[in-house]
Amino acid sequence: MGLDRRHPLTPRPREPPGGRRTHVHVRQPGSFSQQFPLLLRDHLRCRPAAANEYAAAERHCAALFRHDRRGYVRAKDALVRDIVRRADAWAQDTGWAPGPSDA
Repeated sequence: MGLDRRHPLTPRPREPPGGRRTHVHVRQPGSFSQQFPLLLRDHLRCRPAAANEYAAAERHCAALFRHDRRGYVRAKDALVRDIVRRADAWAQDTGWAPGPSDA
C-alpha cells in the first residue's frame, strides 16, 4: 500500500493500472460485523438457489452501475435485505453458529 504524499499519513491503495483492487476487512472476533458476513456466506453456501439469485443480481447491478457505486448499492438493497431476512430465519431453524473464516 502506498502513501498519498499530499496527506502522508493517509494510506492509499496502489494496484497496478488495470489491476484488481483488494479490499481488506478487519473485524473484532465475536462482533456483529464479524458474524454477519459469515452468516451470509454460510447461508448462500447451503442454499444454492439463493446464491444463484444473489450472483445474478450482483452481475446485473455491476453491469448497470459500473461507475456508480451508490447506484449499485441502491439497486441491490431490497434483494440483500430479503436474503438477510432469509439467512436469519435459516440460522434460527438450523442453530447456526459462526465457524472459522475462510481467510
